[in-house]
Amino acid sequence: MRQIVLDTETTGLEHQEGHRIIEIGCLEINDRRVTDRHYHVFLNPERAVESGAMHVHGITDEFLADKPRFVDVADEFLDFIRDAELIIHNAPFDVGFLDAELARLNSTDPIRISDVARVLDTVMMARELHPGQRVSLDALCKRYEVDNSRRDLHGALLDAELLAEVYLAMTGGQVALGLELSRPAPSPNSLDTAAVDAARLVVARASADELAAHRQRLESIAAQAGRCLWLEQDGAGSDPSR
Repeated sequence: MRQIVLDTETTGLEHQEGHRIIEIGCLEINDRRVTDRHYHVFLNPERAVESGAMHVHGITDEFLADKPRFVDVADEFLDFIRDAELIIHNAPFDVGFLDAELARLNSTDPIRISDVARVLDTVMMARELHPGQRVSLDALCKRYEVDNSRRDLHGALLDAELLAEVYLAMTGGQVALGLELSRPAPSPNSLDTAAVDAARLVVARASADELAAHRQRLESIAAQAGRCLWLEQDGAGSDPSR
């Protein structure tokens, strides 16, 4: 099965406020193997980058001034992702921005991402696997021992590489991608999870009622105390889960 791990960087958090995509990073997985095919582009958003967003990804207006616009790369981007399954961390954020960009190309009959590809949200997958735990990309890198030491700033292609490694670890224990992401050597006493017989592992997932009760309890804590750290760190917002 052909899959595309995708990430974007933007001028701000809300596409409804006119914010635009400034970077797209994609890499291809075919039958659980990362191929040498990838798609990466910086884009001129034709508007200013918010200072808060620039502190996250470090991409400046000056750097983007001579870059192509989304309209210039839309066809090649759609061709790259067509008929694949898109693996995206906090998919509503990225898909919302991509759909908004596509709508600007044809406001009367716009193409949507769902028209050309399927979408898998790894935030939702991580919440099912690890209920009540943090599901940001950094938190998952730590959980699955994926080296994210190069992630001083967010970057679409780097984040797609990290997400690919996290996704393969979450779905089968495979973590070696050959993406030049160095990992610390395991200690002599560490457990080699890849050597564990998966057939003997028992995964006990919380039921829908248990998850609902857990959520209700956290909201009750927030109502009584004014805030609940677990809710804030659960990846519920757009940016914290990235």
